[in-house]
Amino acid sequence: MLETKSTSVVLTCDLINRQSVTPNDAGCQQLIGDRLSAIGFSLEHMRFGDVDNLWARRGNASPLFVFAGHTDVVPTGPLEQWKTPPFEATIKDGHVYGRGACDMKGCIAAMIDACENFVAEHPKHLGSIAFLITSDEEGAAKYGTVKVVEALQARKEKIDWCLVGEASSADTLGDTIKVGRRGSLNANLTIHGIQGHIAYPHKAANPIHLFSSAMTELCKVEWDKGNEYFQPTSFQISNINAGTGTDNVIPGDLKLIFNFRFSPELTAEQLKTRVEEILNKHNLKYSIQWRLSGNPFLTRKGKLATALSKAIKSIQNIEPELSTTGGTSDGRFIATTGCEVAEFGLINATIHKANECASVSDLDKLSKIYKQTMENLLLA
Repeated sequence: MLETKSTSVVLTCDLINRQSVTPNDAGCQQLIGDRLSAIGFSLEHMRFGDVDNLWARRGNASPLFVFAGHTDVVPTGPLEQWKTPPFEATIKDGHVYGRGACDMKGCIAAMIDACENFVAEHPKHLGSIAFLITSDEEGAAKYGTVKVVEALQARKEKIDWCLVGEASSADTLGDTIKVGRRGSLNANLTIHGIQGHIAYPHKAANPIHLFSSAMTELCKVEWDKGNEYFQPTSFQISNINAGTGTDNVIPGDLKLIFNFRFSPELTAEQLKTRVEEILNKHNLKYSIQWRLSGNPFLTRKGKLATALSKAIKSIQNIEPELSTTGGTSDGRFIATTGCEVAEFGLINATIHKANECASVSDLDKLSKIYKQTMENLLLA
């Protein structure tokens, strides 16, 4: 039995119960579309590759306010670590438990609840409202938001403000709004040596030994100092692998994966150049494949962040911090259009963890914050 009949909580549970592990939408967007079409939204289902996307819009006038989010979730991990079934929403001790409760089915439910209430009270609001929903945020992100944005730009459909429902709050609902994100640059590096018998090192070239001094240098570099909005660029090695699994063979290759989370003080091309300069300085034979997940972006405090901050202050009596910390989000694709982007949602303490949960009270408060944000932007 549900402990509350709150619309946002009931819808959160309905979405959790759909097993939408990336890129499977599992019917979430159909449910969302049905709710939105009932209040005057026109629906456009956009499928790219194996990814379902939904573009829903109410009205044709400017300015255009967009809610953006994703229905896909990460895998559950070991089921024995869950106290309740991850795809059977459970309400217990004032929280909704289930995969996606925070990231971000609860936030989507609050958006829809807010929109339903806003439209009921203000059917002749200014401008237009839209939803951009994808099932490819937690995965490769190749056929989701980025493709929808390309389609919108091709037909000159301009977004003015976009509120992404990522779980941005750290300790208390409303304490943090994300107004930008660092860039993310990934690399797969192979250091080439010569395999041989460990008793005859002079007949081999150990790539682990060869790379050690270069690795030390890479780890010690101060890439930049960041700026008033961004932390300094960080370099992190996430995986190293070499060898045949035996104790008497010098490996032929050393493979490693590393990542830069970078500020706007450097470009991805500058980082690539500096890394390869270090590798060349140490006379290494190597091959490297780069993958740019996203460039950094920043929305300085404009109408959207102001309207959202005002709503948070009204509901929670908190002055939110405007932050650029954390990982990547689909905001990076939307920001390329030149619109104002802000990310705001539930407390992120349990996202991607076993026993992910969202506070029932916070879900209802989040709906009120979203609604008041629309009122601050779309009422004369």
